[in-house]
Amino acid sequence: MGKTIMLVDDAKVVLLKLSRILEEAGYEIVAEATSGTEAVEKYKQCYPDLVIMDIIMPDMKGIDAVKNIIKFDPDARIIMCTNLAKKTIVIEAILAGARNYILKPFNPQKVIDVVSVVINS
Repeated sequence: MGKTIMLVDDAKVVLLKLSRILEEAGYEIVAEATSGTEAVEKYKQCYPDLVIMDIIMPDMKGIDAVKNIIKFDPDARIIMCTNLAKKTIVIEAILAGARNYILKPFNPQKVIDVVSVVINS
């Protein structure tokens, strides 16, 4: 079985694009969530090898969801995705427990490179 990934973004088009990129590279998408609260619940159900999560979402922000997942599983591997290239937000996500980040719009090769490094660490 391939490595498993959960995708979290409130935009369905982003989930679709990421799914396509990752499945073509041989990864298995085991769950999708559209909010931080849903992400935490689904993480506890399926324990994916990796989570790719948007920073800005309704209900619970991505950074708060990262903190909750890390509290539940300190070894969780999480990559944040954002269209905000602000260093302070990215640093806050890393300090919360995220392992890396990718910028929107997605460069498919960059996504695969970052995922490969984090999922195999």
